[in-house]
Amino acid sequence: MDPISQAVLGGLAAQTVAKPKQLKYAFIMGALSGMAADADVLIRSASNPLIALEYHRHFTHSLAFIPLGSLLCALLLHLLLGRRWQLRFELSFLWCLLGYASHALLDACTSYGTRLLWPFSDARIAWDTISIIDPLFTLPLLVLLLLAAIKKRRLFNVLAVVWLCSYLGLGFVQRDRAIAIGAELAAARGHTPEYISAKPSFANLVVWKILYQVDGRFYVDAVKPTFGKPMIWEGTSIKKLVVETDLPWLDEGSQQAKDLALFRHFSEGFVALDPQVKHRVIDMRYSMLPNDINALWGIDLMPNAKVNDHSQWAVIRNERRSALNQLWAMLWE
Repeated sequence: MDPISQAVLGGLAAQTVAKPKQLKYAFIMGALSGMAADADVLIRSASNPLIALEYHRHFTHSLAFIPLGSLLCALLLHLLLGRRWQLRFELSFLWCLLGYASHALLDACTSYGTRLLWPFSDARIAWDTISIIDPLFTLPLLVLLLLAAIKKRRLFNVLAVVWLCSYLGLGFVQRDRAIAIGAELAAARGHTPEYISAKPSFANLVVWKILYQVDGRFYVDAVKPTFGKPMIWEGTSIKKLVVETDLPWLDEGSQQAKDLALFRHFSEGFVALDPQVKHRVIDMRYSMLPNDINALWGIDLMPNAKVNDHSQWAVIRNERRSALNQLWAMLWE
């Protein structure tokens, strides 16, 4: 998730084991440790545009790396802050451990995919229960934790834990209800999906994106799994990428072919050719408007590239303001 959410959850985790007079210190150390795993964004290369895609949410986010990552945070933060606050190193380490550990677990709740089990598995874990940015999740937690630190009262920390569990729990419920609605919609079309998923739309748990595959095509729709009659906004479909027929010129041994394999793994196989830009492969999981096939990102391939040339990372910004306005209307419809 976004850095603020990661910091807030890290601070919350550390505060849960702090005494009332230590809540401020625990929040600061936990928050800084909660953001630390995203230092992997610094792994970049001018010659390889996709290296950040490969290493973000990689080893720094794995469960196996938590002891080392939290120890590094504790050594640095105890030197900078812990000694000034006259804390024992063991306490600094405990707060950093809880803050750092919270990061990967929160990321796994999103749809992006997190390598929790590295180095034992390269699988990207994604529970699809919360958007990468969700102010309704983050802001109440931030307010409660600041109150806990300022007032030195654990009650606010307890309320924050209740809000955290309730909101994330609602995400699991909404996801499963959205999948059920999506399955009914597919059945009404005479489809038996090979795979179906539901992902929260941008910054909310109200409107969900349904994505399923059948007969070599991806179908995209939006649903609102309310507790009354659900609402459905039917979308469209697009052909799944088949390299042999869609990109017959792509050399299997080329760097671009390797980049495409990496992008397909990152996108969990939900890849298609962009209907608007030639030779652009897009990630179907993400779009600003949930019943739309206009993706947020992809990679551009070049037929005339040399065998060692990389593909180019593409961030797609077409009509985002209009899509956000339509999404806002869906939320209140």
